[in-house]
This record gives sequence, C-alpha cells and structure tokens, in this order.
Amino acid sequence: MVQKLEYLKESPSQTAGPYVHIGCTPNFTGIDIYGGDLGSSMKTGPVQGQEITITGIAYDGTGTPLRDALIEIWQPDAAGLFPSANETRGQADPNFAGWGRSPGDMTTGEFTFETVKPGAVPFPDGRMQAPHITAWVVARGINIGLHTRIYFEDEAEANATDPILTRIEHQNRIPTLLAKKVADDAYRFDIHLQGPDETIFFDI
Repeated sequence: MVQKLEYLKESPSQTAGPYVHIGCTPNFTGIDIYGGDLGSSMKTGPVQGQEITITGIAYDGTGTPLRDALIEIWQPDAAGLFPSANETRGQADPNFAGWGRSPGDMTTGEFTFETVKPGAVPFPDGRMQAPHITAWVVARGINIGLHTRIYFEDEAEANATDPILTRIEHQNRIPTLLAKKVADDAYRFDIHLQGPDETIFFDI
C-alpha cells in the first residue's frame, strides 16, 4: 500500500516583492553597500567576441511597464563556453562573468545588459542550439520566477534548426523569443507577461 504523505504540506507561496530592488540591487535604490550590486557588470576586462547591449521592458497584461521588475540572465561567452567548473569543452573567457542582473528603471521600467553575443552550445543529444541567453523574471505579484530565452532575429539559420525552437507547437509565437536588432551592437527584447504578445515561458 502506498503511504499517504498528507503530513508534508506545500509551503505557502510568497510574491517576489515589493522589495525586490532593495534586497537584490540595494545600490540601485540608493543604499550604498558592497561597492556595487551583484551582476551589474558582466565584463571584468577586455572580452572576446562581439560586445552588445540588450535593452527591454517587462509589461504586464494591460501593457503597463513593470517598474519593479528584476531580470537576471545566464549565457555562455562568445565561443559558447560557460565560466563553470563543470565546463569540459574548453576555457571560458576569464573576463566575462556569464551572469548579469538588471532592475527595471524606476520611471520607464527599462532594463539594460552590457554583454557579448553568445556562441552556440550543444543540446544534450549533441545537436547545436542557436545562440541564446536564458532570462529569469521576478516582480511584485509573481509567485515563482519566470524563465524564458532570448534568441536573436539575425540568427535565422541557426534558429531554424534549434532543438528548442523547433519543438514549440505554436510557431507563430516564436517572435516573442527573438531580440530585435536595432543597431550593429544593440538589441531590443521586451517581455510581455500576458496578452496577445505574451512571451513564451519555460517550465524548468
């Protein structure tokens, strides 16, 4: 007989706010500690590859910018290598952290990342994934952080064979995952939590 586990109750959920910025990016809010916020700079020196800027705004279901959103990103370097002890394919760029954190501007809600164009990384089965960045979104009212990916619209050939993008049932929604090129070294990636342009989020 299967043992009943009713004594193990689910922990109550708690929203990520309204003090996300104070807790995660205190310097951004005017509390000067540690000399700077963690994740505010992804480059510690001259980096390899193409340096780019990614900006965007997280919008709620009414199209209103979230001014208290916090975005984190993880990505490989320009060669597709991660700065991790578990990276066995080579040595990652020592001047690139591979992780960043950006609060939304208190007025406009805009977030900004100064990073590098990521290289391709292999899927577990060996197929190459299109260059992409993993993003995590938290804000007041979000019980569990939302995961999505940032692909690049100018990587059309790689996107067409990406193991994740090709598995998405509603292919007409793929543009919600594509950062739009607005300059040679700049991309725009807006996040929509709800509505007709809702960004695809991944359950991981």
